[in-house]
Amino acid sequence: MKKFDTVIIGGGIGGLMAAYRLRQKSPDMTIIVTERGNELNRRVCPASKNNTCVHCKVCSITSGFAGAGAFSDGKFNLGTAYGGTLGEELGDDVANLYINEVDKILVEYCTSGVPKVYESNDELRLKCIQNNLRLLDMNVKHLGTDNNYVTMQNLINAIRESGTELCSFYDCEKIEKSGDGYVAYYTNGEAIECKNVIIATGRSGANFVSSFCRANDVKMRSNHIDIGVRVEMKDIIWREFSSKIYEPKILYKTKTFEDRCRMFCFNQGGLVSAENNHGIITANGHSYAQPEKKTDNCNFAILSSIRFTEPFNQPTEYAENISRLANMIGKNNVLVQRFGDLIRGRRTNEHRLSQNTVIPTLKATAGDISLVLPHRILTNIIETIYALDKVAPGTANDDTLLYGCESKYYSIRPEFMNKNFELIDNVYIIGDGSGICRGLSQSGAMGIYVADCIAQK
Repeated sequence: MKKFDTVIIGGGIGGLMAAYRLRQKSPDMTIIVTERGNELNRRVCPASKNNTCVHCKVCSITSGFAGAGAFSDGKFNLGTAYGGTLGEELGDDVANLYINEVDKILVEYCTSGVPKVYESNDELRLKCIQNNLRLLDMNVKHLGTDNNYVTMQNLINAIRESGTELCSFYDCEKIEKSGDGYVAYYTNGEAIECKNVIIATGRSGANFVSSFCRANDVKMRSNHIDIGVRVEMKDIIWREFSSKIYEPKILYKTKTFEDRCRMFCFNQGGLVSAENNHGIITANGHSYAQPEKKTDNCNFAILSSIRFTEPFNQPTEYAENISRLANMIGKNNVLVQRFGDLIRGRRTNEHRLSQNTVIPTLKATAGDISLVLPHRILTNIIETIYALDKVAPGTANDDTLLYGCESKYYSIRPEFMNKNFELIDNVYIIGDGSGICRGLSQSGAMGIYVADCIAQK
């Protein structure tokens, strides 16, 4: 059995930042990072050849070293206004200090030029306020999918060269107490003995975290879930916003149900992509920094937030079942529908899609998302599209495309022992899987913070 001082379960940005910082602060510590997916330079999505998901056993988009953020748009929020609640947990000053540490590390390993920083804009914020919308605006550093990939590969290389062991295709199934430490057991038959454990499994590791908490009597709170669609249209429609702040994140309180909807994950000149989350195919999006890789379209998510109350306690399963229904109707694929067809109560077919002025960047199944999304959620999404049309005319065009479903799960929020994010003695949790973070910057900052806590013990 292998023995290490610290095992980090998950090789996303949180796990990598934790490993990087531990090596800095505790150079003699033995550290291993285990990841259920592949090495970053071997993560290849077959969908890139024919623009459709082929249902790999382990999705190269969502799993592997550098995590789900490896092929993201490479947007790093330089603050605590959105992207999680780390500021509430640590205080904004401390959280921002660690976010700045993440930024310094990324700049050090970004060899593709200085990333552009988009600053906040009062004019656009006022325009949104005047139309009952709230623009969540702060400085954003944009690497782009291509530059982000290179930066993360450079960081991974540096971590490996420092003496930290990195293991791919290590899918952890359980952690058990053993004497004064723990043993992590993996589906490939391996077992690793250690003193410290950092759980950095990301959003896709929600079930793993839930199982660990139940086995160790760690109380959990149900966070909300977001369910909705990926929206695609001509890039020029949102260029006033994207040219000034790059990524508009906008909140809207719907009139019918007074629910919160949010527009986020904006991709200028981007592509819609499919993700395989444990056999469930969902929509996402990204864009490249290089001009030659840009498209004529932009895309973003519109998600309706839902908070369940007792006695219901399976919000993740609820969202997964909606996505499974979309896959069933779409014959194991994402659905796509023209907004005009949705409003007219008819399904989109291949003929109408072929005549569309917005050419889809993902080969999805033409269909009817109203057969999938519950009435309340669908009503919220339609209202939000019309509200966004007031600040970016053209958003509610007939030819706007809606891909379903897109879901974000934040259903697990363990109760921590202390401010160090310990679940039980010497077992820590970081990143999106903690219920605290929803973005790259705060996930990375949480990794560095926990590494500091371990190094100071």
